This record gives sequence, C-alpha cells and structure tokens, in this order.
Amino acid sequence: MNVHLDSVYWLGLVISVVLPVLVGLVTTRVTNAGVKAVILLGLSTLNGFLVELAGPHDAGYSVQTAAVLALMSFGTGVLAHFGLWRPTGVSGKAQDSLVTPRTSTSLGA
Repeated sequence: MNVHLDSVYWLGLVISVVLPVLVGLVTTRVTNAGVKAVILLGLSTLNGFLVELAGPHDAGYSVQTAAVLALMSFGTGVLAHFGLWRPTGVSGKAQDSLVTPRTSTSLGA
C-alpha cells in the first residue's frame, strides 16, 4: 500500500499540532476553557478550509472535504494540547509569555 499526501496536507497537520500553543499565546490562564475551545475550533475550521483551498483538486473545491479537514484539525489540536503541550508545560509558558503583570500605581504620593 502506497500512501501519498501532498505537502499542503502535511503543513495543515503541523499547523493543527501548533494551534493550541497559538491559542495559549492569545489567551490568559484565567480565560474560560470554553472560550479557548471556541478559539481553537475557529482556528481549526479556518485551517481545514484553507488546506482544502490550497490542496490539489481534480474535481474542484469540496466543502465536505474542508469540513472533514476542519474536524480532523480540531481533534488533532485537542489531542496535541492534552497529550503533548500541557504535560510538557509548553501551554503554560505560552500563556505566560505575552502576559505582563499588572502593577498598581499610587496617584497621591
């Protein structure tokens, strides 16, 4: 059995694995998990539809294939988050990297 995937599908897979880190970069630790999931779902959907748009097509663009790619991207992102990024601490470091601590300033000195 010989399986051949074009490079655009491999790129989509790599993006799916990295998406949870991107979500961590744009959210904070106190952001609701549901909000993070919706952001991941939106980015995964965008990834799936862009991969289908960029992929080689003999029969033309397929919305059904794009939807399947989006679901696979979301599933891969969730699995990567809980299986790879979270246990290694990368998710936490990503969330801490762009968050600056609040400082209190006194107006009357």
